[in-house]
Amino acid sequence: MEETPAVMIGKALRTVIQRGNIAKAVDSLPVEINELGYDPWGLHPDRAKLYFALASLFYRYFRPVVHGIENIPDGRVLLVGNHSGQLPFDGLVVTMACLLTGTPPRLPRPMVERWFAVLPYINIVFSRAGAVLGDPINCRNLLEAENAILVFPEGVKGSGKTWKHRYQLAPFGRGFMRLALQTNTPIVPVAIIGGEESIISVYDFKPLARLLKTPYAPIPPHLFLVGPLAFWPLPVRFHIYFGKPMTFTGPFDDEDEVIDRKVEEVTDRLQAMIDAGRAKRRSVFR
Repeated sequence: MEETPAVMIGKALRTVIQRGNIAKAVDSLPVEINELGYDPWGLHPDRAKLYFALASLFYRYFRPVVHGIENIPDGRVLLVGNHSGQLPFDGLVVTMACLLTGTPPRLPRPMVERWFAVLPYINIVFSRAGAVLGDPINCRNLLEAENAILVFPEGVKGSGKTWKHRYQLAPFGRGFMRLALQTNTPIVPVAIIGGEESIISVYDFKPLARLLKTPYAPIPPHLFLVGPLAFWPLPVRFHIYFGKPMTFTGPFDDEDEVIDRKVEEVTDRLQAMIDAGRAKRRSVFR
C-alpha cells in the first residue's frame, strides 16, 4: 500500500530524532512526569522529540553559531533575549541551541504571549514542547522547580519590529526583574543576531491585524512580488551570544523607579552585546 504524505513525513522526522542527539538530550532532562507522560506544565517528552525534530530542521536552516553557552548556570535561570523576526524563530533557535549544544542539555521553557493560547493546534504543539503561558505564577513555579525560562521582555513590540527599528530594543517590562528578585534567580542576557533579517517587515498594517485579531500584521517588501512566500524566512545565519549571569538583590515589590533602574542595567548590557555581535558579523548569511 502506498504511504500517505503524513506517514512519510512522520518517518522522516523519526529518522532525524534517531540520527541526531534529540532523543538522547530529551531523555537526559530532569523532568518529573505523571503516569500520563506530562509534566505539571504540559510538557510531554515523547511528543516533544517529534516537535524538536521538526524544529531542528529550521535550526540547521539558520546554521546558528552559538557563543558563550557555558555562561548558563545550573539550576534556575532567566534567559532574557531580544525579540524580532515576526515569527518566533528566535525562540526556536535559542531553545534548540540549549538542548543540542548545552553541557548538560537544557530545555529553557519559553514564555509565550496569551494570544498563542487561542491558536488551534499550535497552542497544543507549543505546550507539549515545553512552552508556557507567560503568567507570573507559572514562571515562579517553574523557577522554584529549578527550570530555565526563556523570556522576551519586549513582547510583541519586539517581534513585530519594522526594518527601520531593527536591533533597537523596545522598552522592557518590569515583570521579569520582579520575578528574578522574588525567586533569587540569575539573569543571562541573550543577544540574537539574524532574526531581524529572517522575515523583514517594512510596515505594520494595523487594520488587518485587528481583523485577524493578531498583535501585528507585517508587510514584507517583496509581498506583492511573491505573495505568501514573502513570509518564508530567508536563509540568514543566526549568531547567539549568551552573556555572563547578572544577579540582583532587593525586594521584588520595590518602587517602580527602583525596579526600572535594575531593568535598565539588563537592557544596556543586552544592547551592548547586540551592537558588538552585529559589528563582528561579516554578512547576514555568514
